[in-house]
Order: sequence, then C-alpha cells, then structure tokens
Amino acid sequence: MRKNHRLKYDEQGEGLPVVLIHGFPLCRRMWNPQLEALADAGCRVICPDLPGFGESSAAPGPISMAGYADAVIGLLDELGVARAAIGGMSMGGYVLLNLVERYPERVMGALFMVTRASADDAAGREKRTALAAEVSAGNRLIVADTFARVLFAPDTPQKNPGLIAEVRQWMEATTAEGLAGGLLAMRDRDDYLPRLAGLSLPSLVVGAEQDLAVPIEHSRLLAAGLPQSELCIIPGAGHMANLEQPELFNQRLVEFLSRLR
Repeated sequence: MRKNHRLKYDEQGEGLPVVLIHGFPLCRRMWNPQLEALADAGCRVICPDLPGFGESSAAPGPISMAGYADAVIGLLDELGVARAAIGGMSMGGYVLLNLVERYPERVMGALFMVTRASADDAAGREKRTALAAEVSAGNRLIVADTFARVLFAPDTPQKNPGLIAEVRQWMEATTAEGLAGGLLAMRDRDDYLPRLAGLSLPSLVVGAEQDLAVPIEHSRLLAAGLPQSELCIIPGAGHMANLEQPELFNQRLVEFLSRLR
C-alpha cells in the first residue's frame, strides 16, 4: 500500500500539468528558471521537494526510489492531477524511471534530464556507502564539497560564481538524514538499461555537452533504449544545464511539451 508523504512544493501556471523532480543533493529551487518559462508556455508546473530535501521532512525509515516515486504520486493525488508530464534531473531521473514503470497510467510524457538508466557499479556503490557513513558520523558538508566539483561545466565557476554559491547553499542546507537516505537509495537503485524497451511513452532525453557527473554517453544509451524518445544535447553546459543554459534548456522542454498536447 502506498504511504502518502506530504511534500512541500511550488506551483505556477495553468494548463498541461508538468512535474519536475530535482536531483541530489538539491531542492525544488533548482527549477526556478523553468517555473515561469513553462507556465508562460501554458503549463501547470509543479516542483516538489523530495522527502528529506528542501523543506520536505524525511520519510520515516529507509527511503528508496520507489518511496520517492510514491511521494510524488501522493502529491498528485492531493492536487487532483490524474496524468502529467513528469521530468527528473539526475537522481530525479532515477525516481522517474521507477515511477514510469510502476505508474504508467499517471505519465503522459517523460523528461529524463542529465540522468542515466544504469545502476552503480561496485566501485560506485562503495563510494555511496562511504559517503553516507561520513554524513551519518557528522560530516554533512562533505557532500557539498564532493558534488560541487562535478555539477558544473569547467568554465562556470569563473563565468558565474554567484550560481556556484547559490547551489552550494542549497546543498549545505540539506539535512544529514536526507543526504544519507538519498545516497543509499541511489546506491541500491535498479538497473533499468535492460528494461527500457518496456517504457513505451513519449520521452525527451536531455544531456549536457560538458557534464562531469553524467557523461553524454549515458544520455545516448537512455535515448536509444526508450521506444519513443528524442535526444537533445545542451551545448556549453554541465550537470546543472537548466541553470547554466536556461534559455536553450527551456526552449527544448517547451518544444517537447507542446507536442504532447
């Protein structure tokens, strides 16, 4: 039985429901440049904080990608949204894969943004485990230190230091419980590469040319495996493509969403 976990969220606009799921270790504020742009394009944009992130309290007990997906569906139930276009960035994409597989009737289109379908390899799992242990031992800021090095294109720190500082502030504000839970949920997520052929719905895959966290080969693999997908690579952007190149990013999302209507 699905447990309803109440989430904090932002909502703007009217029309086609669009849900945007943030990445790790971030929060719904990462979607600020998309809220207004998609609302102006005729969408009802809903951006939640996942359990343990932003202003949403952590779920009781261990969390998983299924638990995050259930929380998003619970929010849609509360808002009376039967079907939506749903997008996920990075860890949000892992949540989206679980959600599309388990709740296909709730998704009219999927937007996979700077994410991958494969699970962690053994080395990756060990790193997640060690990082979660550090956080639980009281070294919460190690996550911001670790992720800040891979979230941006190489020239973003010089070109836009204010953006770096803002994103780091979001990461540092995340609770230890949320950080450790997210790390272990990512460690234990399923491998969806062999299951992509069963996820047959209109899909947009967005990769970033200079992504240090999810190299664009993963975007290409994801797009190739999905039966109804289109691939878009954002030039000059790193993992935070929606913040580094917001105008081009928004344009690609609006083009895809307009076709869903």
